[in-house]
Amino acid sequence: MGFLKIAGDYTDWSVYKKSVIICDVTELFINRALPHGSRTIDQMRQAARSCKQNIVEGVSDGTVSAEMCIKLLGVARGSIRELREDYADYLRQHKNEIWAVDDPRTERVRGYSQNHYDPREFVEKCEARSNETVANIMLTLIYQIDAMLAKVLKILEARFVAEGGIKEAMSRARRESRGF
Repeated sequence: MGFLKIAGDYTDWSVYKKSVIICDVTELFINRALPHGSRTIDQMRQAARSCKQNIVEGVSDGTVSAEMCIKLLGVARGSIRELREDYADYLRQHKNEIWAVDDPRTERVRGYSQNHYDPREFVEKCEARSNETVANIMLTLIYQIDAMLAKVLKILEARFVAEGGIKEAMSRARRESRGF
């Protein structure tokens, strides 16, 4: 009968867990790889944080507004794509290799990250790797989270088309409570 959807714990979502890893490894990367005072530091930090925080806010706001949830997850996706460009720029500008999608290293990262979500573990592993390797690991994770966000958005779109938004749900609940 109720029209509010109480959101689950977003910390259990794989897409959220991956955003935390990206946020934490990005902090390691910018502190280690970028010159002090670079504007890119703030840009990368904010893009990584924006992705994570918009997932949190989008899922939370989804309890009352499917539209707001979709919008904020779209913002998260835009932020992660901005971060992807920053990592690609770093690799290109430092004349480093960008791993191909079918490179064995990319495939190892993809496979590993499908079942491992501890950000401390990722930071620890990245501390022992070169800036070039860390940037490529991040590109791999960013492509994964981008695809994950696209999938979540498609699911939300289908749910919205089938069920409508909060106003439709409120009207439906009111009609049902009156016996219409």
